[in-house]
Amino acid sequence: MVAHEALSASLEQNIAHIRTKLGNSSDLVSRKIRIGKERPLHAAIFYTDGLTDAKAVQNFIMESLMLDVRSADFDDMQRAGHNIIHALQERILTAGDIIEVTEYAALFKCLLSGGVILLLDNYATGISIGSMRDWKERGVTESSTETVIRGPKESFTENLRINTSLLRRKIRDPNLWLETKQIGKVTQTDVAVMYIKGIASEKVLKEVHLRLGRIDIDGILESGYVEELIEDEAYTPFPTIYHSERPDVIAAELLEGKIAIMIDGTPMVMIVPALFISFMHAAEDYYQRSIIASLIRMLRFICIVIALLGPSLYIAVTTFHQEMLPTQLLIGLAAQREGVPFPAFIEAFIMEVTFEILREAGLRMPKAIAQTVSIVGTLVIGTAAVEAGIISAAMVIVVSVTAISSFVLPAFDLSLSFRMLRFPLMMLAASFGLFGIIVGIIAIVLHMCSLRSFGVPYMSPIAPFNLEGNKDTVVRLPWWTMLTRPRLIAKTNRVRGRNQAPHPPKNKSKG
Repeated sequence: MVAHEALSASLEQNIAHIRTKLGNSSDLVSRKIRIGKERPLHAAIFYTDGLTDAKAVQNFIMESLMLDVRSADFDDMQRAGHNIIHALQERILTAGDIIEVTEYAALFKCLLSGGVILLLDNYATGISIGSMRDWKERGVTESSTETVIRGPKESFTENLRINTSLLRRKIRDPNLWLETKQIGKVTQTDVAVMYIKGIASEKVLKEVHLRLGRIDIDGILESGYVEELIEDEAYTPFPTIYHSERPDVIAAELLEGKIAIMIDGTPMVMIVPALFISFMHAAEDYYQRSIIASLIRMLRFICIVIALLGPSLYIAVTTFHQEMLPTQLLIGLAAQREGVPFPAFIEAFIMEVTFEILREAGLRMPKAIAQTVSIVGTLVIGTAAVEAGIISAAMVIVVSVTAISSFVLPAFDLSLSFRMLRFPLMMLAASFGLFGIIVGIIAIVLHMCSLRSFGVPYMSPIAPFNLEGNKDTVVRLPWWTMLTRPRLIAKTNRVRGRNQAPHPPKNKSKG
């Protein structure tokens, strides 16, 4: 272990220790140099090939130490007994982000993060230069999972500093604070907490830091690791932490008083506390006119009902409640099912499982053939099953409409939840008919109302009901009516604007 182990004053001993700890790795670059003219000091430079800009090391460190020092009064400073470490920092090195290191833990952290280490003989203090990082990374591109017609096209990347800069561009307020810590004993992954001071709840912020501080794990490779370790309820099908890869979405959530958790190495940024209604909103809702956005939102809620209850209602009605159907429709369904050997539940179960297999295969297969396989596979299997008499044509329609409705939901996590709950509701419908579906819906609603996300009720502002908060739930009222932030999230600075209702046009003059 290197924790709390101090550097040695012997340069050779430090060099040997660094090489031993890194196993003489071939990507460790080291260079011994001498600083000064009359009384040269022995020094060594370390950096990691592939993580550090070698040209910057040459231009801003090597030339400064080996050329510029000769014309400086470096020897005079030595004779006068000045602190050489401070002299190098203040007068000679032209690079930025320079700090002193006295322990191997800080040295290795800088070295393995792309920084440069400068060690001097007879000094137990080294110099860490962190501004030399340079590695290959993906640029800012359009989001592939949250596409919009109107609005910004940029998305987060795997670089934490690029992600914070994208948010700084949108919120140019000094109260946008950023706190960073390392999680993972082996990976030492940077985890950043970003919030707007004065708007975000101090109680929620304290809880976020408390839960992050409790994490004790070897490595963090993606935000899903942290999400599972800090969420309120693990055994629930519903996501209690919201995440997005769009900077405009995260900026809007921050302005409401929520807190962003950013993980280095992933483009997904988490937001807490998360409300159920947030998973039903898309970024484009706030860029369209309120009437259009409200109609689209209502369409999403209709699609939720279809995605969750479509097969269940078909099973219940055709099995137990045939009197609810018009006579002509009932005769048509009976004729279609005449040659089908399975009951409606088995029929629906086979089709749902088949479609889930096709959907999962389309996600995992190469993009060049995934779409073709999904479309052709669905058409061929559905048509062949109907012609073989295994599945009725009406069931193919029900399953297809149900699957399409699940794709309308903006949040993929919520879509997965309803896909999973669809199967137990189908079992209840096959056993008890509409009564079983109603019992299942009541159980789901009670479970959702019992959930909390960092102390905030999951179903707010619907339950507990808040009239003012419902201006931006199922429908979105115009911006000039939403003058306050959510009451249960932002408790200190709730006012975000003044009433600026549009004025009616003046009467046109006659003549």
